[in-house]
Amino acid sequence: MQGNHEQQAYDRGITIFSPDGRLYQVEYAREAVKRGSASVGVRTPEGVVLAADRHTRSPLIEEESIEKVHGIDDHMAIASAGHVADARQLIDFARRRAQVNHLRYDEAIDVETLTKAVTDHIQEYTQTGGARPFGVALLVGGVDDGEPRLFETDPSGTPYEWQATAIGGGREDSQRYLEDNYEEGLDLDGGIGLALEALAEGSDDDDGLDAGGVEMTTIDVETEQVSPVEEATIAEHIDERELGGESDE
Repeated sequence: MQGNHEQQAYDRGITIFSPDGRLYQVEYAREAVKRGSASVGVRTPEGVVLAADRHTRSPLIEEESIEKVHGIDDHMAIASAGHVADARQLIDFARRRAQVNHLRYDEAIDVETLTKAVTDHIQEYTQTGGARPFGVALLVGGVDDGEPRLFETDPSGTPYEWQATAIGGGREDSQRYLEDNYEEGLDLDGGIGLALEALAEGSDDDDGLDAGGVEMTTIDVETEQVSPVEEATIAEHIDERELGGESDE
């Protein structure tokens, strides 16, 4: 019983390490991310693809009102998984930092620089009394001087750079699929297809993917512009790869 009381004390104190070197609140925040709907990022030589599952819990909810992929600057976007309100706070922080860079230096901020600014902000909430960690993970994708970049942030405030990765619910299955099927020479169209396949692999929906329930954005190397992928294009990829589940007919 005494050991249980000691663990509860470490649970309550975000700034206190447990005897085995763990911050329980950070680990709980990671669990919150796993309960969120999935997002997938794929980096190709032609650009970056960010895709997110935005299935609704009720048919009465307007799917367009659920934002999972957010434009940050002309050349950069972020996809999230976890607590939506926490994600909105970090998205706003990232947008402010991007605008400050424009005003201060008259140039766009680098993807890596912005990612590390966001993770520094996240990390502050792992060592501040009276606060809690952000229960959200982010995928930061963009293009810097013709080079595509893709980063992940987690609730500990650690940035990771990836060729392709997944966050949120079903991450293990989606990540395994990406590791088995990612090819460095993919074009942007192939990146879109791979991202959708990874989302479908991690989904527990027997009906498969629905184009209206997927939000997707690309950042093209040539234009260095964030471009939402149209629902009709997503639907074509889903049909081509037979990711939509069994037909009722």
